[in-house]
Amino acid sequence: MESEGSERIWSDYQKEIADDHFFYVRSCIRQSFFPGSEKFFLDFLRDKLGKDVFENPSHTTCTGIGYHADIVPFQTIMTVIARHYALMKEAGYKNIAISCVTSFGIYAEILETWKHFPEELEKTREYLYKATGREFDLPENIAHTSDIIYKFRNEIAANAKYLLVNRQTGEPLKVVEHIGCHYAKIFPKYGVGGAEFPKVLSGMIEAWGGEVVDYPERRHCCGFGFRQYLVQANRGYSLSNTAKKFSSMKPFKPDLVLTNCPGCTMFMDKWQYTIKEMDGTTFGVNGESIPVLTYEELAGLVLGYNPWDLGLQYHMVQSEPLLRKMGIEYDIRDKYSTRDGKQMPVPENLINA
Repeated sequence: MESEGSERIWSDYQKEIADDHFFYVRSCIRQSFFPGSEKFFLDFLRDKLGKDVFENPSHTTCTGIGYHADIVPFQTIMTVIARHYALMKEAGYKNIAISCVTSFGIYAEILETWKHFPEELEKTREYLYKATGREFDLPENIAHTSDIIYKFRNEIAANAKYLLVNRQTGEPLKVVEHIGCHYAKIFPKYGVGGAEFPKVLSGMIEAWGGEVVDYPERRHCCGFGFRQYLVQANRGYSLSNTAKKFSSMKPFKPDLVLTNCPGCTMFMDKWQYTIKEMDGTTFGVNGESIPVLTYEELAGLVLGYNPWDLGLQYHMVQSEPLLRKMGIEYDIRDKYSTRDGKQMPVPENLINA
């Protein structure tokens, strides 16, 4: 009876995730810092699962960073998003797949605004038509790309070449999952598990053989915070929040951090470098730092993709310690080589390299 009650409660935290026919919108940060992630997502859905995923080259930034920095007015960003919906309508799609968590929060906020204030929807229709001559429909399904990888997590597990298991000890790898605030905390009903029980990343970890680490600051901000970082005088606050989070997880000795937000991935990766340069502090075992991966990068490793094709070398904290634990074979000579075999300059001051 208790189990049935738990299942009934958990059902209230589910969301419908479309199975196919996605209009895909990319992320500004992910294209710049983690381009292998989006490449894997498209390759996995199109080539491995045979799904229909469409991109329009006329898609633009959602202007979310400008909006959260109080530079872009709300009426403007609503019209920008309406244009994306118009592109989706023109292409014949109704399911939108959003790569960026900031964008995901923006799309959710605007849909909720239009739901509760329909007059704003009509104004936006007018603005878009006057500016572009376009019309739009609301999406039937809105999903973050981590939702979609979560939906197909068991298919990934069934085809896994490597599991989240230490090959030497046979023990599950300890994985910290970090959920983007704009995914789970702003409009919780749009995320798997809501704000209280976000399951999107922990579900992947468990399906792929890992152990989810619970620690005091599990739901603490990554440290980004638009106003904390964009205002230079506030960056110490951004850094101190990241240090607080890593200090909290350090006693649990995690093998990696898994995120679903591009800003979180970037800051939790690069602030570790900054903290080490400032006072020599590291948060992993044996003086190492903790690799921070996107869900596509981790899914790619599980499926046996080349780690350098996934773009792990673009991180400040290098992932070789993790690769060795998982038993993943790699050629260090391929790490900074071009497709035609030419060697690129090796970056300096990388961590764990």
